[in-house]
Amino acid sequence: MLPLKTLVADDHRLFRQGLISLMNTRPDLVRVVGEAATGREAVERARALHPDLVLMDIYMPDGDGLHAARAIRADLPDTHIVWMRPSFSI
Repeated sequence: MLPLKTLVADDHRLFRQGLISLMNTRPDLVRVVGEAATGREAVERARALHPDLVLMDIYMPDGDGLHAARAIRADLPDTHIVWMRPSFSI
């Protein structure tokens, strides 16, 4: 069902904001419902927001993306998770 309720989880604030800005140009496809900068925040926000999609950085502080994804999938099995790994560092 569109638009997809999406949570963006990445520890690089500028990358996260840029991705959200890009997705906001297509409100017919994607609705960003939240963002997170750590693995723990990603799990907390997913539990609170019940997104359809989580765009997840693999390497984040305070619980990496792999652990966060396991926790999200355990609680929200219908939520899809797409891994992101930017090839740059800020």
